[in-house]
Amino acid sequence: MTDKMNFYGKKKIPFFFLIDFEMQKPEVWTLDEMKKSGICFDFNGIKNDFELLDFPSHPFSFQKYPIPYDRYLNSFQEVQKSLAMGESYLVNLTFKTLIETSLSLKEIFYRSRAKYKLFYPGRFLVFSPETFVRIEKETIFTYPMKGTIDASLPDAYQIIINDPKEKAEHVTIVDLLRNDLAKVSGNVSVVRFRYIEKIKTHEKEILQVSSEIKGTLRPGYHERIGSLIYDLLPAGSVSGAPKQKTLEIIRGTEEDERGFYTGIAGFFDGNNLESAVLIRFIEENNKKLFFRSGGGITLDSDPEKEYQELKDKVYVPIA
Repeated sequence: MTDKMNFYGKKKIPFFFLIDFEMQKPEVWTLDEMKKSGICFDFNGIKNDFELLDFPSHPFSFQKYPIPYDRYLNSFQEVQKSLAMGESYLVNLTFKTLIETSLSLKEIFYRSRAKYKLFYPGRFLVFSPETFVRIEKETIFTYPMKGTIDASLPDAYQIIINDPKEKAEHVTIVDLLRNDLAKVSGNVSVVRFRYIEKIKTHEKEILQVSSEIKGTLRPGYHERIGSLIYDLLPAGSVSGAPKQKTLEIIRGTEEDERGFYTGIAGFFDGNNLESAVLIRFIEENNKKLFFRSGGGITLDSDPEKEYQELKDKVYVPIA
């Protein structure tokens, strides 16, 4: 698949790509090919030519049925054992949550508000707030997102910014992604460190903590754009550090393969690239809907707080 992406990049042919977390089933389309797929995307205002539909304005309902705390705790404790042995510093642990909603996934795609939206008919819907990488001319940017809190809590901003565990987790990911960018670019620097964004959901508002890192690419980067993307995978913010050993821990503790959840998707327009980490993810499976969510686990993590974060991330951004 890297060869196909590199070919399109060299020819400056616009294309859209999907790469699953395990990097086993990537997909790439030109815009003409996408018209036949039914896939719809809106990435930070960049859209494909999908059909605008007028859905009935019936009421929105949303119920979630998280896994029992005991099940979460068992996996959490397994992760803690690996952390205590020094096998990893940070592990992103995720689970499925069964959900029910009055809207179809395509209706949610149209009605939701998010930086990155993607609808793949019969498979999944994404409304992600997190950039994977953005390339403008010869500058590459990434925006790791680590740290979530209910915005309605008293002093929520100060709590999330001053929490030692949250800061340590964020520092680990920023350091990891700074090293990742150094694989493909020079002059890597942290432009902004731990800034706050507010996200509206159907239930409440949450605060997310991000940083901005950038580097300078060599001229002609587009000729190897597929290889460049693969050199950065999997996304550090949804795996952990160090990557390879942490991936083994994830495979041993999570109940299902992730598939496209926590993979990436992006659009290359012939010059610039916009891409997203596939979080805030609803999966369709045997006519049931599952919302996939999780969070970063460190030695200082509190299992009850991490379980609550997992549940808080199960939302739809419909105000």
